Amino acid sequence: MYDKRFMYEPGLRLPLIMKGPGIKPGITPREMVLNIDFAPTILQLAGVDVPSSMQGESVHEILNGKSPANWRKSIYYRYYHDPGHHNTRAHLGVRTETHKLIFYWKENQYELFDLTNDPNEQVNLLFQDGASQSNAGQSKNVGALFEQLKLELERLQARYQDDGAFADPASWPKDGVDGPFPEHKPLGPKTVAEAIGLSTPAGE
Repeated sequence: MYDKRFMYEPGLRLPLIMKGPGIKPGITPREMVLNIDFAPTILQLAGVDVPSSMQGESVHEILNGKSPANWRKSIYYRYYHDPGHHNTRAHLGVRTETHKLIFYWKENQYELFDLTNDPNEQVNLLFQDGASQSNAGQSKNVGALFEQLKLELERLQARYQDDGAFADPASWPKDGVDGPFPEHKPLGPKTVAEAIGLSTPAGE
């Protein structure tokens, strides 16, 4: 899809590359890490106490090549900026090690993907025809998985105290990085050289 704000794998799976004291070189951990884990990790590496108000977890053990026993098995995601100038629909969702459920709450639409057999997320399992006898068992399994992931989504919403803030555009922060930026006007098509010239201060 065209925008990193969607919960699809190309935008959700960002590389995190770290090097430094307390980090075992040459490892590629498979644990699921969130951006809320960055601050607790940096604080712990610096020998500073992590405030209890932080929702993330330090990945210090993972950086040492260990796999914490109680590490998360699912992650929560929410994007609220809709309508916005990125034209990205508001949605939230849960990703486990094998599946992903996305809910576009303004449209009351779901997407359910099997990340093991469909890593490129081309088949929404909820769109499969379960009416035929051959698909009846599979449809039942999909229904059970759907309900299971909805429960996990609700659990994570409660875990991270997501009460639906900013669902109303009137409540959006006025100085947020997502704009709007009425003082800036589109410049229209530019060549690469023109774009570089526009982004380089005069005299450099």
